[in-house]
This record gives sequence, C-alpha cells and structure tokens, in this order.
Amino acid sequence: MSDLVTGSDGIVRCAWAGSDAEYQRYHDEEWGTTLRGDRPLFEKMSLEGFQAGLAWITILRKRPRFREVFDGFEPRAVAAFGAADVERLLQDAGIIRHRGKIEAVIGNATIVAGMVEGELDALLWSFAPVAHEPPGTFADVPAVTPESTAMSKELRRRGFRFVGPTTMYALMQSSGMVDDHVAGCWRAAA
Repeated sequence: MSDLVTGSDGIVRCAWAGSDAEYQRYHDEEWGTTLRGDRPLFEKMSLEGFQAGLAWITILRKRPRFREVFDGFEPRAVAAFGAADVERLLQDAGIIRHRGKIEAVIGNATIVAGMVEGELDALLWSFAPVAHEPPGTFADVPAVTPESTAMSKELRRRGFRFVGPTTMYALMQSSGMVDDHVAGCWRAAA
C-alpha cells in the first residue's frame, strides 16, 4: 500500500485519508494542526480515549453526537454528570456505548474542572517534543514515543483514565504537537 493517495480533487494526501470526504476534510483541516485550550484538548483527549480499539473514522462520524450528549465537552458540565447520565449515555446508539470509557470521560472531566484555566493545555503541551522529524513513510511513524509515555504516566498519576501511551501519541498527532504527515503529502512540513 502506498503511503500517499491522490484524491478526486487532485490533492496528494496521507493514504489513511482515503477517498472518504469527511476523512479528507479532517486530514486537511484538523489532523496535525495546532490545537490549544483546555476545552478543545479535553474533547480531543476524550475522543481519542473512545477511539481505543476502533477506527478513527467511527469516532469522527459520531463526533457531532458526542459533542451533543457530552455538553460540548465543557469539563465542568461533564464533571456534574451522575449515574443517571451514565445510564442515559449507555442507551445512546449515536456514541460508543462503553461504560468504562464513559465513566473515564466523566472522571477526567472532574480532574480538569479542578484545574486552573489553562493548566490542562500547559500540561499536555509540556510533553510536545522540542524537535520532531516528520516521517518519510508510514513505517517511520511510531505508535508510542518517550514523550507520549511520559505524558501518559503523568496523566495517570493525576488520576486520568484511558490515556495510555499509544492514545496519547494519537492525541499528540491530532493536536499538532507532532507533524506526522508523510513526505509528499500536501500538509507535510517542508
């Protein structure tokens, strides 16, 4: 399989973007783009946790519903969720109905709600590598790095769940902490 794909629009992208219009939009506009702020990063962390074991396109297609039922991923609002909310969410076919992941998002929201404004952003970005060599091929893209492992360890120490090193590396990729667009992709670093 090639590391690149040329879309019907003539644009060369990372092959994982395929031919799905939503995946291509995500690749072009979001993945690898700098994302800052506690709420956006909490949302991304939550969705990456839901993605564990699933294809990202599944989460991407369900993202509007996730945002709706999780109050826009506003940490203080989600931290107020109780047992009845968990049961309500477990019945919602528009999201991933996994009790552990739902409870993790609520628990993680409680931790974020107890932080000062900007603390989650600063914490996560403190693990961004000082230098990152963009990959030539997908074979060069790691699943985990020392930085994602350290991020995971610190988040777990603080009580966060569903924040393993692989999940945190996916967060680093999607939030622009690293640029893993492969060589030849129009978004790859020059």
